[in-house]
Amino acid sequence: MRKNIAAVLLTVLLLGIGVSFIFPFLFMLSSSFKPLGEIMVYPIKYIPRNPTFQNYHTVFFTPLLNFGRWYINTLVMEAHILVLKTIVVTLTGYAFAKIKFFARDVIFLVLLSALMIPSDIMIIPRYIIFSRIHIIDTHWSMIFPYMFDIYFVFLIRQFFITIPESLTEAAEIDGCNHFMIYSRIIIPLSMPAVLTMILFTFVWAWNDYMMPYIFINSVDKQMLSVGMNLFAVGIRQDYGAQLAAATIILIPIFVVFLFSQKYFVEGIATSGMKG
Repeated sequence: MRKNIAAVLLTVLLLGIGVSFIFPFLFMLSSSFKPLGEIMVYPIKYIPRNPTFQNYHTVFFTPLLNFGRWYINTLVMEAHILVLKTIVVTLTGYAFAKIKFFARDVIFLVLLSALMIPSDIMIIPRYIIFSRIHIIDTHWSMIFPYMFDIYFVFLIRQFFITIPESLTEAAEIDGCNHFMIYSRIIIPLSMPAVLTMILFTFVWAWNDYMMPYIFINSVDKQMLSVGMNLFAVGIRQDYGAQLAAATIILIPIFVVFLFSQKYFVEGIATSGMKG
């Protein structure tokens, strides 16, 4: 009886905390349909008195703020990052998990030691390198840092190690080379871990503010995270347009979390705990 009461109380508590987290999102969504004069009215009313689409019109049709272009830039950048990072990370993880070569473990330990270096320290060296290879103010300055991720190499390698060696040995006996084993056996069996990497990378890159702010100079090449901040530039801030832009930006993340929750849970549980 005590356990049941404790479980009910804990469930109610967690439900209350979860509901409290929804209110900022509801405020943002409802305020995006409100005129400017209704947004800061207290007490807060989540149903607009005079709903309007003017804020969304401002977002897409303000002459100096090319929101549609920023959206396309961010989607293109995300597509490049996800494809290239998946290839680089999974191939690297396969090499360290399934291929025996000289000093493999030592090299992997050296790579892991890079995780101890704070990412903020690398901003200036990265900017110097990118300027010398002439990719500043291009989307490649955003793509390259995400492609080579030691953290996910470690997680993917740990997942690959859990796949029985008997499967790869049987494939080698049947005449499969490493690429065939990688593409036909390892990757299909590792989809939870690979999808988890893709989903986390999507969210991190979509919300990244620092790198596009530092490495992208042209307004037409900018990303959504930095571009949305331009709505706050000036004497009079248009809160309605900012909230409408934030609502539009959150749509892809909301869809990703809605349809991919099981991959997050399964991928974290398996790739991080085994091996």
